[in-house]
Amino acid sequence: MLTVIAEIQIHESAEHFETVLNAFKDVTPLVLQESGCYGYELYIDQDANASFQYMPCNSIIMFEKWQSLAHLEQHMQTAHMQAFQTRVQDAVKDTKIRIMQLGLPRI
Repeated sequence: MLTVIAEIQIHESAEHFETVLNAFKDVTPLVLQESGCYGYELYIDQDANASFQYMPCNSIIMFEKWQSLAHLEQHMQTAHMQAFQTRVQDAVKDTKIRIMQLGLPRI
């Protein structure tokens, strides 16, 4: 099982932020139906006003769970993800993808 963490930097403006959020809202039900997908969740920063909180501007995080790298690669080639990429291309500044595995065995 893989955990994917995608940090998506959005161009500065409420319009761009809404474009990306709405695109995820539309594509998420389709992604959750894909073979090998065990989770697909979008997170935004909570303004907790904590002195230790790192809070980059115009950033969202996607947490994804995939059965295998093959499933993740297949996901990236689906028609709905290709349409998603086109829909958000002018709103997204940068995306950093991390593909993770458990670092310690479960006890």
